[in-house]
Amino acid sequence: MKGQTQNQNLVTAFTKLFNAQLQLINVLSLFFLFGCGLATGVILSSYLNNISFNLQVSHFSFSTTTTTASPTFKLPPRVGLKEYLKVPDVKHDMDEKELLWRASVTPNIREFPFDRVPKVAFMFLTKGPVLMAPLWEKFFKGHDGLYSIYVHSSPSYNESEPESPVFHGRRIPSKEVQWGNANMIEAERRLLANALLDIANQRFVLLSESCIPLFNFSTVYTYLMNSTESHVESYVLEGPVGNGRYSPRMRPGIKIDQWRKGSQWFEIDRDLAIEIVSDRKYFPLFQKYCTGQCYADEHYLPTFVTLKHSKRNSNRTLTWVDWSRGGPHPAKFLRTEVTIEFLERMRSGSKCVYNGNHTNTCFLFARKFWPNALDRLLRFAPKIMYFNS
Repeated sequence: MKGQTQNQNLVTAFTKLFNAQLQLINVLSLFFLFGCGLATGVILSSYLNNISFNLQVSHFSFSTTTTTASPTFKLPPRVGLKEYLKVPDVKHDMDEKELLWRASVTPNIREFPFDRVPKVAFMFLTKGPVLMAPLWEKFFKGHDGLYSIYVHSSPSYNESEPESPVFHGRRIPSKEVQWGNANMIEAERRLLANALLDIANQRFVLLSESCIPLFNFSTVYTYLMNSTESHVESYVLEGPVGNGRYSPRMRPGIKIDQWRKGSQWFEIDRDLAIEIVSDRKYFPLFQKYCTGQCYADEHYLPTFVTLKHSKRNSNRTLTWVDWSRGGPHPAKFLRTEVTIEFLERMRSGSKCVYNGNHTNTCFLFARKFWPNALDRLLRFAPKIMYFNS
């Protein structure tokens, strides 16, 4: 009995001891697992922080690289036809050969790949200032973008007189010109060549310092732009001041039956202007053989147009002059001769054909007028020509 009791006590003590050890192991296991979890959390947190930092650095580095490198991929600004269409300054430094060559360059495709407003080139061949400048100032007022102005004056002219604003800075590089000499044709070609540098110029008018407009700008512009012909006076004249000026040495390039006479004051289209500045066949003949009493300015263009463009020429000038007084030069009008009736007669006192139809609007310009006639012309212009007053 007593032995059984001792055995039971021994088992109970052993069981308690075992349970106590088991509890200690459980506690230690919990501490171990807690420590492992804590360590794992610290390591993982540090790792994630490193990844976030690296991503931020990479993003910053990429942004910096992208910002720095972006200009490498930037497209250059579009140039297109800007350089080709840019009009050289009238004070350019091209010599005569360079100018004529540049002016003769023309595209064969007629359609323009850009918006273009056609302009009229007004070319003034003068000795000095444009004497009727204040009248022309009224004529051009309010029509910017529809016209260009070019002035060929004597190189010796020092612009001592105040220049009208519309003519300011419009003098082209020029050379000396003698009346009736072939160098007058050279001056006309020089004016045409400079005007051709602006591709917007489609009609070309040659005027003198004593010329005046007979109509307002809108009327002149419409008349010229709608015209299907150029206006170069050309006719046959027997006698010493016509066919008598022809030189047989011009054969076979120019024959006597092709010889013509006419006014030097012309109006032409762009195609004919290009032909004139490009002419290397007929003009040299005039330079060599139309000298002395030949007066090249009265024969070169009339003859050239008859040879090359007779079907597209009206055979009349648009500049009114009075030859009734005789002599080598037309009449020049004083202040007292300028009346409303006189201006109306120049404007509508003739008959001609325009685009196949009969009309009495045959002249758009007139010459010659003394400077003292300017005040009357300015007074009558708003009434007769409907200029801006």
